[in-house]
Amino acid sequence: MPYEAVIGLEVHAELQTRSKMFCACPVVDSTQAEPNSAVCPVCAGMPGTLPVVNRAAVEHALRVALALECEIAPLSLFARKNYFYPDLPKGYQISQYEYPLAEHGLLRIETSQGEKTVRIRRVHLEEDTGKLIHMQDEEGRSFSLVDLNRAGVPLLEIVSEPDMNTLEEVRAYATALRAILRRVGANSGDMEKGVIRFEANVSLRLPGSSTLGTRVEIKNLNSFRAMERAIAYEVERQTALLDGGLPVRQETLGWDETAQVTISQRSKEEAHDYRYFPEPDLPPLVIEAGRIERVRASLPELPQAMKNRFCQQYGLNPAEAALLSEDEAVAGYFEACVSQAKSAISPRTIALWISGEIFAWLNQSGKSIAQLAVTPAMLVELLRFTGDQTINLNTAKVVLAEMLTSGSSAAQIIAERGLTQVNDTGLIAEIVADVLAQNPREVEAYHQGKTTVFNWLLGQVMRQTSGRASPAAARAELERQLAALKQD
Repeated sequence: MPYEAVIGLEVHAELQTRSKMFCACPVVDSTQAEPNSAVCPVCAGMPGTLPVVNRAAVEHALRVALALECEIAPLSLFARKNYFYPDLPKGYQISQYEYPLAEHGLLRIETSQGEKTVRIRRVHLEEDTGKLIHMQDEEGRSFSLVDLNRAGVPLLEIVSEPDMNTLEEVRAYATALRAILRRVGANSGDMEKGVIRFEANVSLRLPGSSTLGTRVEIKNLNSFRAMERAIAYEVERQTALLDGGLPVRQETLGWDETAQVTISQRSKEEAHDYRYFPEPDLPPLVIEAGRIERVRASLPELPQAMKNRFCQQYGLNPAEAALLSEDEAVAGYFEACVSQAKSAISPRTIALWISGEIFAWLNQSGKSIAQLAVTPAMLVELLRFTGDQTINLNTAKVVLAEMLTSGSSAAQIIAERGLTQVNDTGLIAEIVADVLAQNPREVEAYHQGKTTVFNWLLGQVMRQTSGRASPAAARAELERQLAALKQD
């Protein structure tokens, strides 16, 4: 029987601050730093220590909440969330519960079915836990080590309503949220370092029903791929249970990346299980209206707004605009190129080169757009050489590849390697005649109706000129000489 999936996401994003949420310990890269090298009595949970709220973390949280069109609470409270876990040094986590920083936001996403609005239930501040490292000794006995470098790092939890029904929508929501976190400077978006983690709430219901099914929560999904695979597996698992007349249990699940299955961790907790109560060592967090407006005024152009502007201003299609607007540095590079080109090169041509050749090189090299040796002026110069037929398109790609690795200008590479396009019609005619004379069987096959041979013959012409011949001139001359031979 077909069921409709109902999916909500809880997203935990580490905030880019220099110090931790409630103490002065530095925030370090937990994948690189020496274990337990950034720990003090406060984040280690020693008795008698007092937390102090990180002002920069609050500022980041406000930027994200306002970007998500949330209502900011003039007064919010921190609470103690009590549960025991080995990497939670205090035995409780300082979080927000009844009175969060922000509520009632929204995020508009693009899907193949059009635009959809996902409601944001709440955005609140909390601290991260430490990290367990599971190991085995030489005799195969298992044990765990605790690294508290991450304990106390500022976290922003963003909870959506269960408004998503497909994996496409989940991916679009997570991608759009990550783009916003990066754009406002709250989070690096570096998934490999675990700075964004997802928890998915998944249930099934009959199509057309408004009654929610029993939900499960899948914890600590640290990549888009893991999130999608875990949700897909859980939909299949719950479908099989319901089809078999069996109930779905409310529980917390983990995702086994190796086995590609969800595994039960514990029965699902309710709020009362955590015994929330107001944090006695922290005063209420008061946000003045003037501060909210100052933060709102400081927000940059957000990815969705920039995408729409790129479509309207530069004539890009939505897919092209989305690619260029997701990363602010890429968007800046694109607009700098457009400014350099003035009206000599179309914005769409520039967009295609950036999203094609340059993106491919960045993915292969592992570098960012900020590390690019090719400046906007250098790329525009190269494209001008293709526009005035100094070089052809294929040669331009060769030149750009060398520019990206050497940092040399297009003019320098073209001059040093003699890559100027051959436009001499007389020379091209001689080369075409030579190619046809050397390949009589292919010429005969073409005249007998095997038209695909034409591209092979054209390739031979281009090879004779090391790819420098004007493709249009070579094609026209080849067509002319083949037609003449057929008449003969």
